[in-house]
Amino acid sequence: MSDLDTRLLAAHAADDRKALISLYIEASEGAADEVAASFYLTHAYVFALEAGDPRASELAERLRKAGRL
Repeated sequence: MSDLDTRLLAAHAADDRKALISLYIEASEGAADEVAASFYLTHAYVFALEAGDPRASELAERLRKAGRL
């Protein structure tokens, strides 16, 4: 298991929405392909929406540019 996986699991266990947003963004940036990157960005976006995080608009724009939103 990678360090990122460990941190994601810990953030989920702690229900740390701010960390989850950041970690899913990090995962999207290190993804092997566009499909995986979009998967992680979508998770970051959903958590940002739920948390009322201002990064939601930037994430939505990134997903739109990728044709995923």
